Amino acid sequence: MDWKKTCFLSLDREKMFETPQHRTRFKELFDCYCHYPFFTKGLCKCIYLAAWDEKHFCIMLETLTELSLGREKDTKEMSIKGEALTEEHTDGEYYIYLLSGALLNDEPYDTALPPDLDQESRHIISRALHASQIIDSL
Repeated sequence: MDWKKTCFLSLDREKMFETPQHRTRFKELFDCYCHYPFFTKGLCKCIYLAAWDEKHFCIMLETLTELSLGREKDTKEMSIKGEALTEEHTDGEYYIYLLSGALLNDEPYDTALPPDLDQESRHIISRALHASQIIDSL
């Protein structure tokens, strides 16, 4: 079976969604964009991460809408936008945006986080890395 068909079910079965809203936001983005040529496992991982809250969901929705309207074949433009967003932050979001870029581009992520990083950011990063492993296994 195609990984796209089993992705949502696998993440749901492993209880990877923190809240019903997280689950709904992920499913909306996934269902809407999984058929575009730029959709990859890396993008799927970013969608999981972006669906965590309404603010990041809206950023991802706007970005994916731009990609689809521009008939993009890859996520190069998204990568550039992500780098700019990363540079705008110095708190826990900085490390989350770094993770998003690594996931999108299928690059390694340095899990040696600073000791003063807040617990919420640590939790989000940990869960996203776990979801990434599930998606990679499909």
